[in-house]
Amino acid sequence: MLTDKQIFLQYLAQTSSEPIMLEPERAKGIYIYDNKGRKYIDLVSGISVSNIGHCNASVVNAIKKQVSKYSHLMAYGEYVQSPQVLFAKMLSDNLPENLNSVYFVNSGSEAVEGALKLAKRYTGRKEIIAFKNSYHGSTHGAMSVTGNENYKSKFQPLLPDVKFLKFNCIDDLKNISRKTASVITEPIQGEAGVIVPENDFLKQLRKKCNETGTLLIFDEAQTGFGRTGSLFAFEQFDITPDILCLAKAMGGGMPLGAFISSKKIMSCLSENPALGYITTFGGHPVSCAAAIASLEFILKNDLIKKVKEKEKLFRRLLFHPSIKEIRSKGLMFAVDFGNEKLNKKIIKNCIANGVITDWFLFNAQSMRIAPPLTITKNEIKKACEVILKSIC
Repeated sequence: MLTDKQIFLQYLAQTSSEPIMLEPERAKGIYIYDNKGRKYIDLVSGISVSNIGHCNASVVNAIKKQVSKYSHLMAYGEYVQSPQVLFAKMLSDNLPENLNSVYFVNSGSEAVEGALKLAKRYTGRKEIIAFKNSYHGSTHGAMSVTGNENYKSKFQPLLPDVKFLKFNCIDDLKNISRKTASVITEPIQGEAGVIVPENDFLKQLRKKCNETGTLLIFDEAQTGFGRTGSLFAFEQFDITPDILCLAKAMGGGMPLGAFISSKKIMSCLSENPALGYITTFGGHPVSCAAAIASLEFILKNDLIKKVKEKEKLFRRLLFHPSIKEIRSKGLMFAVDFGNEKLNKKIIKNCIANGVITDWFLFNAQSMRIAPPLTITKNEIKKACEVILKSIC
């Protein structure tokens, strides 16, 4: 009889030649327990998904309650489903006034696809501008605006009329023109290894988009829902995008994404042609019920207020000669060892010692740390002790 591990390797399509191969049996809070009962501290949160920890009781109860009523009924946008409409209003109530129309989808990649189509449809323009070393997803459109040629080269041709600028380079913003439909960016670059905007870069970007009538899209799939020390990262830079993409932590562990804009902009997708964007499972009622419970938990428990203090503790404890640099924004860290081989060895040691960390898609010399926001000070101390112990 085949083991689960053998079935995994034989029947599941593989994303890499070296999967982690952890065999989880259950998860609770910041911990994952394998099929042998071993406990691991999860410092990646399923790549910034489990912001309120695994198996949160509020989310579990919301899922059970909703699934006992109904799950999927109809493709998105046809029926008035209470979890969808309540969560859409909840999001709008916590966003600037111009972000008041929510289109629910299934993932971050799909949110980006919808945002790009929306910008082209609304402006009537074709050109899209993105940034080098950005990551926006793996579908064709999302990959087209992802700024790493090694990652994309085997899948060409992708979308035409896409240009890439240097992130944090104000001089490059002169390339944005009245031909540009949209500029898409992460407010903090994730897979590049936590690259934070400098010198009012985002304000200058917003100004240039205003001057040229270009829609500004923020991809906050990784940075949203408290990860960086505010509910959404853009709030810390005193600007607002025209379109906001959300996913990952949005669903409290359930699959959910959204692109959000103004009612005026979003309305162009509903006519000429009708159903200009359509999705079967977007805004799944069970996912939306989980999302409501998750956002309520974040807000009611003041998790965001504690993020900066926890960031400082990580930075104070992670001191070692092998660490070349720590880049962070809230509980989103890149611990840079300056060497890919060394970093991957340390990550492997960490997992063997009971702490799950990871590397970045476009920065393999840096270790990813993005724990649930619920992590305690004592748990941070324990995790950092294991990381330091694991450095070769």
